[in-house]
Amino acid sequence: MFAQPTALHDARALVIDGNPQSRSILVMQLREFGIGTVVQCPRLVDARRRLEMGSFDIVICEQYFEREDISGQDLLDDLRRNQLLPFYTVFVMVTAEAAYSKVAEAAESALDAYLLKPHTAARLAERIYQARDRKQALKSIFVAIEQENFEHAGELCKRHFESRQPYWLYAARIGAELMLRGGHLAEAQKLYEAVVEAKTLPWARLGVARAQLEAGYPQRATTTLESLIDSEPGFTDAYDVMGRAQFELGNFENALSTFRMSTQLTPSSVNRLLKHGMLAYYAGDRSEGIELLDRATRIGLESKLYDPQALVLLAFARLANNDQRGLLRCTEQLAHLRERSVENSRPQRLLEVIETLVAIQEYQTARALDDIRRMAKTIHNPEFDFESACNLLALMTQLAMRSIQLYEVDAAVDAMGLRFCTSRALTELLACAAVGRPDFAERIRAAHSQILKLTEQAMTLSIKGNPQSAVEKLLLDGEQTLNAKLIESAHLVLHRYAERIADHEALNERAQNLRERYRTTEIHAGLGEQSHTGRAAGGVSLPGAYKPPSPDGLLAKVSAV
Repeated sequence: MFAQPTALHDARALVIDGNPQSRSILVMQLREFGIGTVVQCPRLVDARRRLEMGSFDIVICEQYFEREDISGQDLLDDLRRNQLLPFYTVFVMVTAEAAYSKVAEAAESALDAYLLKPHTAARLAERIYQARDRKQALKSIFVAIEQENFEHAGELCKRHFESRQPYWLYAARIGAELMLRGGHLAEAQKLYEAVVEAKTLPWARLGVARAQLEAGYPQRATTTLESLIDSEPGFTDAYDVMGRAQFELGNFENALSTFRMSTQLTPSSVNRLLKHGMLAYYAGDRSEGIELLDRATRIGLESKLYDPQALVLLAFARLANNDQRGLLRCTEQLAHLRERSVENSRPQRLLEVIETLVAIQEYQTARALDDIRRMAKTIHNPEFDFESACNLLALMTQLAMRSIQLYEVDAAVDAMGLRFCTSRALTELLACAAVGRPDFAERIRAAHSQILKLTEQAMTLSIKGNPQSAVEKLLLDGEQTLNAKLIESAHLVLHRYAERIADHEALNERAQNLRERYRTTEIHAGLGEQSHTGRAAGGVSLPGAYKPPSPDGLLAKVSAV
């Protein structure tokens, strides 16, 4: 049920400020407004833990903290990305005049508020009441979202925007976000463009680029983003989306430069450090990647935003440096994350990778071989994902570089290549996991060439007027390889030529079973995007009811925004 705004005397507020004097003033002002419970936090790390474990109706947060590596904006950015703020929570950022533009954008994207210093009690009250009023004005939209009636919610947003009702820009942003996440890309782009025409705003221009990227036009998105970044060089979300577009185009070097700019703008963002670090590790400078992943681990190991795959990559680096103590520390840290995790399957799977590295480091060859053979037997299982393929290929590479024979290795490398080489970007990323064994990398690239050849053969049948044979071939090859590109191509041909395919119903059921079992809709390259766990780059946080399916982990999240 949709949560009504809590009456102030029943409200819970959190004040986050490192200065005891200003913190006590804010607490006193909130209590004067009649707010029932006010909790104080002098440090952002304590505040993050409280916000992860509980909920508050009002959060007042200082922007800058003298003795901390992260800022209030970093905290807000991570919270809104990962759906850790309920819709009814009003987040007020307190900032100096110099930081106004960045904080205004952060507040806008989270449907919250900002407060410039120096401020009065009346100004603080005005901001809180205005934010609560905005949420109430959009209540019908969020009732529909709470009821999981997303199509209706999108239509309500569109009407709200077209009739210029109060907070029409916010309604347009929510509506476009719903359309984008729901796959209605043309409608989302049209709404974003309408907002740009009515009132040019950075988030709307970024929305156009996001729609273009989702529709499979990364080059168009890059052009849109270049213009946006040129006019808004401090808009960090634009760099996130640009990096993803460049990644999908296979321009790893450009993507790295873009992610580097993003982490320079927000040096303590756990999510951005992980994304930049992983791409640098796989496709750029491994030493740079390890440095970034180390920093992300120091800052965010205890945070829900932390991805344990970072510990796996750090463990590989510790093995390369023969750092036994560091390798054992990675094992202990991942074991701790596994115990803390709600579902233990992925942390356990990652922990097994590190334990195999420990076996290699301790010359327990028989155990390492048994571990890798067991993992290789799961290559065709639905839960074996792109992340698992990268880790297994990296383990096989470690054995090969130590002249440890694994006779079935070529067949395993081929199977992983045929399953996961859906694009040039993912092919190169997977090949990068085999650094030190160029023969493995070539087998991966050969698998991609084979997938392209199979796709071309099937599409030739369709062009020649035999779409049913094309679908049958794509499904047969898809069942044998489990390649998402082949399965999704069969689905597209089925829908395009439905009237000309006699066995359409049976073939469609066969295709849908494959799509659902192997999650083949998640084939876009998007290293490190955590969109399905919260706010996508450039997007807006939606209520907890909106929870689209999500793959696990940064490397597994190849669907991105």
